[in-house]
Amino acid sequence: MRKLRTILAMLLLVASVLFVCSVLAYIYNVLTPKADDGSLLVTNKGVPTPASVEDMALYLYLQQRQAELAQPAGADATPVNFTITPGELPTDVATRLQKQGLIKSSELFINVVKYKKVGTRIQAGEYILRRTMTVEEIVEALQHGLAKMITITVRPGWRAEEVADYLATLGLKNFNKDQFLKLVREGKFDYAALKDRPKSASPSLEGFLFPESYNVPYDIASDALLTMMLNTFEQRVSAKTRQQIAAQKWTLYEAVALAAIVEREAVVANERPIIASVFLNRIKKKMMLQSDSTAQYAIGYVAATKQWWKSPVTLEELAGVNSPYNTYRNVGLPPGPICNPSLASLTAVAEPAQTEYLFFYAKGDGTHAFAKTYEEHQQNQLKYQK
Repeated sequence: MRKLRTILAMLLLVASVLFVCSVLAYIYNVLTPKADDGSLLVTNKGVPTPASVEDMALYLYLQQRQAELAQPAGADATPVNFTITPGELPTDVATRLQKQGLIKSSELFINVVKYKKVGTRIQAGEYILRRTMTVEEIVEALQHGLAKMITITVRPGWRAEEVADYLATLGLKNFNKDQFLKLVREGKFDYAALKDRPKSASPSLEGFLFPESYNVPYDIASDALLTMMLNTFEQRVSAKTRQQIAAQKWTLYEAVALAAIVEREAVVANERPIIASVFLNRIKKKMMLQSDSTAQYAIGYVAATKQWWKSPVTLEELAGVNSPYNTYRNVGLPPGPICNPSLASLTAVAEPAQTEYLFFYAKGDGTHAFAKTYEEHQQNQLKYQK
């Protein structure tokens, strides 16, 4: 009987404590204004109240540490890269945050996480944090993981297949080389630079995959990647360059086609405008351009040497490739760009050197010997031929 009375007394005591706590929580909840921003701090907007009796202890703990909650770990606003790996526990995250000087107390961080009940919402990912952020701001930031980023670099002079080969080596989550090239060849993108493309030309985006370094998410889709390259082309090719091209009675598409040839033929930067002038002079005289690069483009991939641009290539091979792209067999420009040229090569076409040169020959050191006549060109060949 005495044991039963003891149990009843204990139950009554527990019930009384719970009742008093509930009443206090209710009164506090009614009388205390709520914060609009979810902050744990006392402000002129008020403070949030505990959602349950169980939260009261954490609430009181955090209220006692209002100054710490409001105080960032430091005054240095330099961005700090912080990575959370899949499966990492909030306690481990808290320890590393403190070690990197992003928070002063891992215990305070964990109790904020517990009170807000966001432990399962802290996501794996890469974050940019600052030591000037408060604990609450860091807790909030870590609930919104950023996609893992990677820098890709498209080199000037690459043809679309080389771009695709390169991208395929990077392990991009959603990249498929065949799908990428299919989108390139179909060319179904609505851009001003593509509008003057001749109806007889290939719809390919070749020539407009702007050579640049791009910082992209690992899970970027092929169409988004192509859109980024095309947007960059639109942004980087200035109105001045477009006007200079139009003044020569060229379309932008034709200028890109010629710039692609200049890109493949030029090695030394300051020779680009001179090489452009050679091809422009030949076009005016209705001469064949006789660019080795156009024949190499037509030859395509050489499996034996794993080359997209066959080298060395003989005169017989240059003249023998039956393709509209081969300027050893066809007068004028090829039906489209043979690669993706740099802005420098497009500028060289827009602002060519004023010369009477019709020929150039590689000296073997990256530079070229230029000639006005075929006789001078033959002399250069004898002089620099290996």
